[in-house]
Amino acid sequence: MNAFLEQPACAEERGTWCANVYELTGHDWLAASADWLIAKPLKILLILGIAFLIRFALHRVIGKVTTPPPNGESKSPALLRSLRERSSVLNSDTLAERRRQRAATIGSVLKSITSFVVFLIAAMLVLSELGINLGPILASAGVVGVAVGFGAQNLVRDFLSGIFMMVEDQYGVGDYIDAGEAEGTVETVGLRVTTLRDINGTVWYVRNGEIMRVGNYSQSYAVAVVNVPLAYNSNIDGASELLATVAQQVTGEDPVRAEVLEAPEVLGVTAMTPEYIQLRLTVKVKPGSQWMVQRALHGRITTALAEAGFERPMPRIFGGNNP
Repeated sequence: MNAFLEQPACAEERGTWCANVYELTGHDWLAASADWLIAKPLKILLILGIAFLIRFALHRVIGKVTTPPPNGESKSPALLRSLRERSSVLNSDTLAERRRQRAATIGSVLKSITSFVVFLIAAMLVLSELGINLGPILASAGVVGVAVGFGAQNLVRDFLSGIFMMVEDQYGVGDYIDAGEAEGTVETVGLRVTTLRDINGTVWYVRNGEIMRVGNYSQSYAVAVVNVPLAYNSNIDGASELLATVAQQVTGEDPVRAEVLEAPEVLGVTAMTPEYIQLRLTVKVKPGSQWMVQRALHGRITTALAEAGFERPMPRIFGGNNP
């Protein structure tokens, strides 16, 4: 009964948890421990509840910003439409797949970052409520972070490169790119690795941090370039007119016509070597179709030049005693 006879000093402070508990129970130990048994747990629960609410709200906002529209809708979140996509002539299926992968990756990264930041702040507030000194913990975390950063710097570089690549939309699913060591069609885009399939069917896994420069053949438009070598005694004006005529015919026929964006242009003589004079023809086409258009033009131009009597250059062979 002694516990009920001795009133703790904190019970004299009206409005405190200690005073309220002592008034209800008359127990000095419960009153003296009220701050630990009731106040601090309630504050911790409040901190955690607010943290979960903030995380939920941020995830909802991120989902709204990054989730592509349902099939059949033309509009899409502004975050997923880069400047190149707004003027892109990619087909709808390829563009939808690019947006879907970008949305999934960017959304996942943003949600992970927000969850980490929110729960880190909540954990620090909880530890502070428990009376734990955060100074040594933060110092130790800093040392561990530096050690991990040095040990996994390649992994960190891959992830950072992947994030910037995603945000800037340097390339996406369906693009044909030259990534330095590998060249091919992009099949998947991740934060750490980009997967390419080359013309031979080989799948290449390229680390994003190892990509120093990217040549994208599939953004906005492409140019089909046809170089035509002719002998020096050829009629250049006549050959140029013939190239223009054949190019107009080829680009006006199916299936090439559907891929052409602008009329073909004969640039004239672009190179002179000891063996031949080179004429160049260019056509602005949809991205990824330049090779098909080039093949069609090469075949028809070769036939037309042969029928018109133009001589194709022959390689010069030097004897061993010639100067």
